[in-house]
Amino acid sequence: MDRSAEFRRWKAQCLSKADLSRKGSVDEDVVELVQLLNGREQFFTTSSCAGRIILLDRGINGSEVQKQNCCWLLVTHKPCVKDDVIVVLKKANGDAILKFEPLVLHVQCRQLQDAQILAVRSTHGLEVPLTHKGKLMVTEEYINFLIKIANQKMEENKKRIERFYNCLQHALEKEPISMTSYPKEKIKEKNNSSYTHKKKRNPEKACGKYITEENNKELENDDHDDPGISVTIFPEDY
Repeated sequence: MDRSAEFRRWKAQCLSKADLSRKGSVDEDVVELVQLLNGREQFFTTSSCAGRIILLDRGINGSEVQKQNCCWLLVTHKPCVKDDVIVVLKKANGDAILKFEPLVLHVQCRQLQDAQILAVRSTHGLEVPLTHKGKLMVTEEYINFLIKIANQKMEENKKRIERFYNCLQHALEKEPISMTSYPKEKIKEKNNSSYTHKKKRNPEKACGKYITEENNKELENDDHDDPGISVTIFPEDY
């Protein structure tokens, strides 16, 4: 069986399906990143989120946050304000949780060596309970403090997306990769079908580390007990 042909068929099928996310389109801040990956023969994205601030009500019987079964009180991919949070908190009947979730990107890779380029770990989240059984457990001053932190994390998240794009692009340019004929127009946006970054990128400057053939050889010769492969293509302070 030609596994490359099988992967291409799988990719074509997945990318031709309708976007079933709540928003129904790719988030603006990751459109170029999704296009970059889907334009390469050995990758395709299955889901993505540029980062968001959410307020969830998990009800009065929930012991842990289950996003599929809880009430979404607030979802935004932009900075939010205290008044918006206070208003929707009045609708909470159970345990409301304020969360910031950073970039999430799920990618199918043709081979293990392709996946190595994308193996990145980062922690940049926030999760704080605000109510219990519908009763507000914190002050409005503290809520305002949390929102400032969440908004700061949102801004930092955008910088990391930019850095990730630059470093990934630089790493891919060092590999002999052929382009697919999958058109960028297939990636839907809610308000802008031809979004491009206004900033001029400088991959050489943006990347503190990037994948090279020597890096890959070192990984192949690594005898650590951990079977997973984690390769960072970010600067040390990422």
